[in-house]
Amino acid sequence: MRDPLLLPAVAVLAGVVAAGFVGFGTVELIAASAALFALCLLRARAAVKRSAAVAAFFFTGALLATVHEPGPPPSIDADPRETMILEGCVVEPPAFSDDREQFVLELDPGARARVTLSGDELPALRYGQRLEVDARVRPVRNFGNPGSFDYVRFLARRQVYWLASGRADTARVLEGECGSRFWKAIYGARSVVLERIERLYPGRRWETAMLQAVLIGHTAELERSWTEDFRRTGTYHALVVSGLHVTVLAAVLLFFLRLCAAPPWLSLALTCGASWFYALLCGWQPPVVRAAAGFMLFAAARLLYRRTRLLNLLSAVALVFVALDPEQIFDASFQLSFLSVAVLGALAVPLIDRTSQPYAYGLRRLSDTGIDLHLAPRIASLRVELRLLAETLQLTLRLPYRGWLFVIGLTLRGGLYLYELAAVSAVMQIGLALPMAVYFHRLSITGVTANVVIVPFSSVAVPVGFGAVLTGWRWLAECAAWLLGVAQAAAAWHVQWESSWRIPDPPLWLAALFAASLLAVALWRSWPAFCAVGVMLGVLIWHPFSPRVTPHALELTAIDVGQGESLFLALPDGKLMLVDTGGFPSYGRKRKPGMNIGEDVVSPYLWSRSVKRLDVVALTHGHEDHAGGLNALVANFKPTQIWNPGRFHGGETFDYGGAHFEVLSSGTSEPPENNDSLVLRVRHGRHAFLLTGDIERQVESQLTASGVPLRADVLKVAHHGSRSSTTPEMLEAVHPAVALISAGYANSFGNPHPQVLVRLREAGVPALRTDLWGYVSVRTDGQRLSLDAWRWRPRGRLTD
Repeated sequence: MRDPLLLPAVAVLAGVVAAGFVGFGTVELIAASAALFALCLLRARAAVKRSAAVAAFFFTGALLATVHEPGPPPSIDADPRETMILEGCVVEPPAFSDDREQFVLELDPGARARVTLSGDELPALRYGQRLEVDARVRPVRNFGNPGSFDYVRFLARRQVYWLASGRADTARVLEGECGSRFWKAIYGARSVVLERIERLYPGRRWETAMLQAVLIGHTAELERSWTEDFRRTGTYHALVVSGLHVTVLAAVLLFFLRLCAAPPWLSLALTCGASWFYALLCGWQPPVVRAAAGFMLFAAARLLYRRTRLLNLLSAVALVFVALDPEQIFDASFQLSFLSVAVLGALAVPLIDRTSQPYAYGLRRLSDTGIDLHLAPRIASLRVELRLLAETLQLTLRLPYRGWLFVIGLTLRGGLYLYELAAVSAVMQIGLALPMAVYFHRLSITGVTANVVIVPFSSVAVPVGFGAVLTGWRWLAECAAWLLGVAQAAAAWHVQWESSWRIPDPPLWLAALFAASLLAVALWRSWPAFCAVGVMLGVLIWHPFSPRVTPHALELTAIDVGQGESLFLALPDGKLMLVDTGGFPSYGRKRKPGMNIGEDVVSPYLWSRSVKRLDVVALTHGHEDHAGGLNALVANFKPTQIWNPGRFHGGETFDYGGAHFEVLSSGTSEPPENNDSLVLRVRHGRHAFLLTGDIERQVESQLTASGVPLRADVLKVAHHGSRSSTTPEMLEAVHPAVALISAGYANSFGNPHPQVLVRLREAGVPALRTDLWGYVSVRTDGQRLSLDAWRWRPRGRLTD
């Protein structure tokens, strides 16, 4: 094989994945691997040896996964709402955001907490300080919905197991130093870079935040609205530090050292060292570390006068990193990094080699006629035609022949360079379509041209920005800002033509067929394989699959959105409805959080259920924790109707989607209040669901006194279980069989309130809470109720 490390790398990766599904024993894996490797040394047919070697690498991958399997996480004996004194070492300098700062505190080796302090006077912390702070601590927790990001695993890989919050005036810097001198020096250098960027752009938040993100991956100051155009056009990778940045900086440094007449071995050694230092400066972010390792292997091959094959180099880097940490293959960052290089090596490079590369080689030294004899006939013929064109232009315009030859060659090489950029961008868009659909539910149609424009500008901004940081020259800083501004403008222009469709989770069989068709193209490059890729890509984008709902049933699902509310209603005739869109309570918040609940929590849940469109989005009232995700959900799911409290009046009834709706209460005021909530009673067959928004005791008293029928089998408890709602009289009037409570885990409001839980228990009503169970779903076919919840594996059923 031309890439001898490719098959072993694939086998090791497959073994790591298999270990997650099969309970291998360590001794058995060692024995199997040793026996198979021994078989490779015996006299046998080559095919037998190859098969034994592949199997041996497979079991080696499973062994690596078994040996590196993480143990149980550390724990703290404290209630999530209890304030405790934390003492530890600042191991990640703070990121500031208005009246808040966030940093990582190491309580014990391998046990860290991410601390958020709020207040008017925030302490200026640095790496290596010993700190004591009064804070409330809670374990990291995922949103309990299918499709949710695994935040617990993400932070656990960084040894962070708790989230803590406290007041800045309780933080006390203790005597003594902690941490390592090495990382203290690295973080000190990083702080210097950040401070210099701030001094280059005084009072200019956009330029400061963008350059800090592009140069060293500091994204704390970036606002989501600044980067949304890049996300939609598939060019967000141009803003975050990655292997591309390492490549650009290495190329610039090698060019500079070549001008200085440095020996090749010294140039490569210095560039390798600079790449590793850059990885450290970026906070040891995995994409940069992998790129630095890849460049080191590339440099070693060059020094040994070996031809570097991209897939072989990729396989070597993968084997090293998987051996050190096999669990990282489940990270989206790892997968996208290696898949992008694999697509480049397996698809883009062969395409360029067969199309533009012969012509690019033939455009060198056009005036040298001796080269023609060593080229393909069509290339040699082109060189002759170009020389004739240069002679014609010389005779016509009376300009030097060699000058025209240089201009012609430069123009054609520029055209080929743009073609290659477009070809690579197009191949990347197709080759990464599946992971982009799975992880981000996006596929950009303008990404081909957007990458051609944006990537060069953002790439040039990296060395120019570092030049400004090192020299302090304002004109260089303005050049870097202009380059990023052009990239931003290009992204904004492309967004005008970008489709706003989003792609739900593809079925497993479709993902497998799409991957298989890409592999077939890489291996055989036949027209049937190309057609298969086109068909699979079309099906992936079109997604002609029905939403995963129970036919002819009424479903109410309380989605786990933290301390907010969002309810999914699937109606008997197939109509889909969302009541409230989730969000964050906005009391006293000066700046919107970086997370958008509608985009990051509710939408992934709906996509996991194959939902492409919503028929109705209804808002019970205008508070942020109920309406904060509206814009994202409207953009993602294009609802036919939007219901708000002002649309209805109390006592109104109507049929919709095969269910009967009754409006029990509705109101509007400015600013919106809890008692303005739209209260709906939805009935199907023998069962009714009561959706109460955030109404409080006053409206509940009015409803119970009005004599309207409140009887419902399922009660969505009002106001997240606050004690100002769910009075005994209301419970008696509704007489529910089950109650759903939407509340955030260990929330600062103390919801659901113990008094409400006591009332429900005394009324004999089981309370299903999103803070404990994750999403909670109730379905009825008109005769029976069935229950389901994320953290409740055995499905339960209630019958009346």
